Amino acid sequence: MFQHKKTIAEGDLVLAYIGRDNLKPIFVKSGDVLQTKYGNFPHTDMIGKPFGSQVTSAKNVGFIYLLLPTPELWTVSLPHRTQIVYTPDSSYIVQRMNVVGGSRVIEAGTGSGSFTHAFSRTVGPSGRVFSYEFHEQRYLQAKEEFESHKLENVTLTHRDVCNEGFDIDTEIRAQMVFLDLPSPWEAIPHLSRVIAKDQTVGICCFSPCIEQVVKAVEALQECGWTAIEMTEVQAKKWEARKEMVRELDDAIERLRDVKRRQKEGAELKKLPPKRDADGNEKDRGYNPFGKGRRIAEGDESFQWQNVSKTGPELKTHTSYLLFARLVPVLGAEV
Repeated sequence: MFQHKKTIAEGDLVLAYIGRDNLKPIFVKSGDVLQTKYGNFPHTDMIGKPFGSQVTSAKNVGFIYLLLPTPELWTVSLPHRTQIVYTPDSSYIVQRMNVVGGSRVIEAGTGSGSFTHAFSRTVGPSGRVFSYEFHEQRYLQAKEEFESHKLENVTLTHRDVCNEGFDIDTEIRAQMVFLDLPSPWEAIPHLSRVIAKDQTVGICCFSPCIEQVVKAVEALQECGWTAIEMTEVQAKKWEARKEMVRELDDAIERLRDVKRRQKEGAELKKLPPKRDADGNEKDRGYNPFGKGRRIAEGDESFQWQNVSKTGPELKTHTSYLLFARLVPVLGAEV
């Protein structure tokens, strides 16, 4: 997952970019074939190709891109078993809690493993991620994925941390905690025996409902956590593209051409009927500009300008992020 390879080899994990919202993870194996609506893509043709290559289908009727897997791309292509933590949230959490190479992080629960991959890459070979999942089937699926992706710094445990607490070697002790649980307030009291005593520890609770936040705040206060703050990340997508420059003189000339055609009795394209409030069809007359031809973006026959715009749909909320810190007490037993 985190090796910066240049070319694809047998057995490699590859993310096939089929469309903007369609990435399919595959393990390259000679003899296998990736079947898509754009055609069939034999795995044998992928071996030896550089990551990022565009490959055409067996019958040359479509193409896909072969991408090197990263935590960000895995997040948008993984099989969903639960609600996941998306990159706008995970990147902010990692930065806010100052997770770096060598950090020791507790994560509960694992879910679909999206954030686990981001944690694993950030802490690096010298760090550790202790991930907990109470649901057995999700635990087994995540275990299989982590092993196939070679997340060697991740220790995955099947355990209900809310009732049973955490199970970590007391000599290691975690420096950061991330709780993505239905009831994080039940797990918070169990943290004292597995977190560092000689340095400030950071925590983030990921909760979709404000009622969960209120209960978590109460539990944090009772256990001595301070600097409690709630944050909500709102991500907005921007699209960059080219737009044709239309001059007023061009529009006037177009209207003159329409009038000329009307005088000559040329057939004009009729607009489809529109129904009124009673359901009766109303004649909308003629479209003076016709349907027109499809013009490829950037066609050198026309003048273009670069523009940007926001996406039509804005996903404004995934979960509330509740942050807090636990400062070591001077003279306390480590």
